[in-house]
Amino acid sequence: MEKIQNFINGEFVPPYHQKYFNNINPSTGETYCEIPNSSSEDVEKAVEAAEKAFPYWSNLSDEERGNWLIKISDGIANRMDEFVQAESRDNGKLVKLAKRVDIPRAISNFRFYGTGIQHYASKSHHTVGVGINYTLRKPIGIVGCISPWNLPLYLFSWKIAPALATGNCVVAKPSEVTPYTAFLLGKVLKEINFPKGVLNIVHGYGKDAGSEIVRHPKITAISFTGGTETGKIISSIAAPMFKKLSLELGGKNPNIIFDDCDFDEMIKTTIHSSFSNQGEICLCGSRIFIQREIYEKFKNAFVEKTKNLKVSFPSDENANLGAIVSQPHYEKILSYIELAQQEGGTILAGGKTVTLEAPHDKGFYIEPTIIEGLSYDCRTNQEEIFGPVVTITPFDTEEEVLKMANSVKYGLSATIWTKDLQRAHRIANQVEAGIIWINSWLVRDLRTPFGGVKASGIGREGGWDALDFFTEPKNVFIPY
Repeated sequence: MEKIQNFINGEFVPPYHQKYFNNINPSTGETYCEIPNSSSEDVEKAVEAAEKAFPYWSNLSDEERGNWLIKISDGIANRMDEFVQAESRDNGKLVKLAKRVDIPRAISNFRFYGTGIQHYASKSHHTVGVGINYTLRKPIGIVGCISPWNLPLYLFSWKIAPALATGNCVVAKPSEVTPYTAFLLGKVLKEINFPKGVLNIVHGYGKDAGSEIVRHPKITAISFTGGTETGKIISSIAAPMFKKLSLELGGKNPNIIFDDCDFDEMIKTTIHSSFSNQGEICLCGSRIFIQREIYEKFKNAFVEKTKNLKVSFPSDENANLGAIVSQPHYEKILSYIELAQQEGGTILAGGKTVTLEAPHDKGFYIEPTIIEGLSYDCRTNQEEIFGPVVTITPFDTEEEVLKMANSVKYGLSATIWTKDLQRAHRIANQVEAGIIWINSWLVRDLRTPFGGVKASGIGREGGWDALDFFTEPKNVFIPY
């Protein structure tokens, strides 16, 4: 059976203690490769390599570093089908989704920052009659990038690319649930002769390899995407060490639908915003609030369309949903469906597991699920499920829906459906979230700030915000 290897100092190397654990294909439930169970010794080797490479990398021109990132982008594109198949196999997502979204976005991330760094500028401040202040943006040094399992290479590259572009060296850990495309990224680095030690990829569990990355005194910044509880742990370790932190955490996003919306466009988009990638996207709208005048119309249409969605194995071209990423997550989602019923909810669609024919009969599949009749402040409506499960709730007034929408501890994104432009601006201003979509969902521009408020995280990724995070400003004053 294939053993994935760490990528340290430009070479593939086994974990220091020669320990591995199984990588499960969620569409079949079967093991298909082994993952390094890395430890402090592996992280130490990666840090040593990064420290040695930093003087060279940080002193390259922006154009030279940018050109290296473009080579990485091209290298992924040249292996497009291999990356697509690996991402689907690791995550359980549909092949057509990985081909349309995940891998193209990873390619774009490296190209975007490879070109963007060449236009990154600092500020100067002219004090009349006194002198000039100008600001330098200096790379931090060695940074740690830890990414999640739902959009594996997409979010891995979203962190790594701006860190490299700004002159930092990186110790990165992909999710232990979905490591394979990060392993393939190492192959691309090897093929293009990427400078050794600049990007090091260490596989393993968060409690072991991830914790060691966070704790290491020479790693001075951490960029993490994942669960809120893990974010708390990272913050408790990194904050006393005065590390820079960027935390993109959980979400429990409201989808607010007013009765004057474009109904057909709203229904079509709401199906996507509820169940894309099996609901395993931090931006999915899992709490749907519908103005009472159109509640029954919405419910009937939404239930009908949801029941027509096909759950199947990832390579099925006719599938709408694939496999849940892992057995523990599968069981978690099912436990919330059971909880919703205990809390008085009625299942209008879904709520059951799906068993496919061999070889996918042991895979982790759940029907897209709609639940009605729950209080806005019950656990099902307050806690992140991160699966193909949504609740629907009627409302009468703006004040009422804002109270319900803002009741959770999270504040990542929200979607608002209305033709009333004044109302759209008014509600967008009052919803507690870092990202608002009006009459749309998941329209992304890589230049815009990405992140949330409250328990959804600290800081922003994307555009200049990411380049600012991975640099330290240094002000210099020169008198006349």
